[in-house]
Amino acid sequence: MDFSKYRILLVDDETDVLEFLSYNLRKEGFVVSTALNGREAITKAMEEQPHLIVLDVMMPEMDGIETCEEIKKIPLLKNSLVVFLTARGEDYSQISGFEAGADDYVTKPIKPKLLISRIKALLRRIGEQNESSSDTVEVADFIIDSERYVVLNKGQEIVLPKKEFELLRLLASKPSKVFTREEIFSKIWGDNVIVGDRTIDVHIRKIREKIGLDVIRTVKGVGYKFEA
Repeated sequence: MDFSKYRILLVDDETDVLEFLSYNLRKEGFVVSTALNGREAITKAMEEQPHLIVLDVMMPEMDGIETCEEIKKIPLLKNSLVVFLTARGEDYSQISGFEAGADDYVTKPIKPKLLISRIKALLRRIGEQNESSSDTVEVADFIIDSERYVVLNKGQEIVLPKKEFELLRLLASKPSKVFTREEIFSKIWGDNVIVGDRTIDVHIRKIREKIGLDVIRTVKGVGYKFEA
């Protein structure tokens, strides 16, 4: 896989971290730019539309969680992946990150080989999803347009963040099939990503609230299924 076509934005308030990561990522062929804080990151992201943003959580003025939430509100950046960097490994911090829309989570001190491996895995998985997913999924009056990342219910457009969209598309791709929690983790977050047990539940709750329909059923002790 040619990684030279992928743009990565690094965001950290420590210049030595930026220099260290930039050097290692450029060695792998990535196109790298940097930002020292959340506000600068949002400006650069809108200008450059990076494929992936590596975002430090603990920053002054605007922390990584807030920055990620703002990025996810920008239509231009809806497909940009976000990987959080943090010295905090507590579960509650990870849940906050994934709720904000993160795709992965790497703790400091950073091991370049591990970070690069995670980044490559994310980009490969997204490439495979784009190749394998059909343009639309239609169930009753429900239309999920994978090409435009649009969800329509009886003609009404519903806006979902990337992970919620992918989760809904997965469930709706095979109505009545029960997807186990393990399957969902593997297909949506990838086998290399460690997420808290509540992550799926939080995303399902948000999808239910936004679509306003009782189409996602919980199969207790197993997983979830889509029934229109």
